[in-house]
Amino acid sequence: MPQLPPAHELGFGKYFADQIFMARYTRQGGWVSEGVLPYQALKLDPAACVLHYGQALFEGLKAFRQKDGGFAIFRPEFNWKRMCDGADRLCMEAPPRELWMTGLVDLINRCVKWFPEERGTAIYIRPTLIGTEAFLGVRPSNEFLFFVILSPVGNYYSEDSGGVKIWVEKEYLRAAPGGLGATKAAANYAGSLKAAQRAKKKGYAQVLWLDHSRTAIEEVGTMNVFFRCKNEVVTPELDGSILEGGTRAAVIELLREAGHRVTERKLLIREVIEAQQKGELLEAFGTGTAAVITSIAELASDDFKIQLPRERKVTFQLFDQLSAIQRGEVRDSRGWMVRI
Repeated sequence: MPQLPPAHELGFGKYFADQIFMARYTRQGGWVSEGVLPYQALKLDPAACVLHYGQALFEGLKAFRQKDGGFAIFRPEFNWKRMCDGADRLCMEAPPRELWMTGLVDLINRCVKWFPEERGTAIYIRPTLIGTEAFLGVRPSNEFLFFVILSPVGNYYSEDSGGVKIWVEKEYLRAAPGGLGATKAAANYAGSLKAAQRAKKKGYAQVLWLDHSRTAIEEVGTMNVFFRCKNEVVTPELDGSILEGGTRAAVIELLREAGHRVTERKLLIREVIEAQQKGELLEAFGTGTAAVITSIAELASDDFKIQLPRERKVTFQLFDQLSAIQRGEVRDSRGWMVRI
């Protein structure tokens, strides 16, 4: 029987709870829940649409053990809406809200023994939607499988509080205008692997993606990105090529409430380099479900390398503030946490 490993061994996405939630859709019968089942391999026809035409979409969110001993999910409504938007883009049938919430809550309630207790840990929730109809011919599937798995996790990046080193990618693209950049399609991640692999061989944790012109900043690996200068905090605007993150939205709200001027706009890589050279760049950080809030220590490419200041005051404040909300250590006045 699998058991929860010690917190320091968790890492990210290495261990899985022993239960899974499943539901299936057909055009004739609609959605039918199979409920919570023992964790198991999926049975797919070799001609299943997902294997040939890539109809695959997933989400990522977390549930946290609360200070009072209960459990709560961080912003599940946001992730359901984002899956619905992605499903529409990929011509898939999104699970209804009630099915989504029932699946998450029932699964978590059956898997409470998998919740780590230490600060900085959580249960990572991976809802996934795939096309399962068996056919060869380019069209949308008429059958879908929705399933949810859980993974007890620790820190996404193993680096210490000194921050992560990021490689600025100038050859490969994560997304193009009119493409799938704003969705959490599996294809986006397959296309990112080559650049990430090369960056890690150079000693960098992830890549910073640029737009199709190779001039404007989009995302950092699996994170949205923020740069704090003297007078404002800047993050790239959501232009259809960038995935909107729930943590990104929460951080923008927290920053504005704290009195920071937050600007969402097109941000050129040369602006960041010039700001650092002038001493105006104070800190940079990435935000995401997996990594939460991660300080960036260095940006580099073939033609430049810049070290970011080590102050990171706002980065750490945001991390502590958001972590306290997620773990129920302070009052959730914004309704972000859904108790289960």
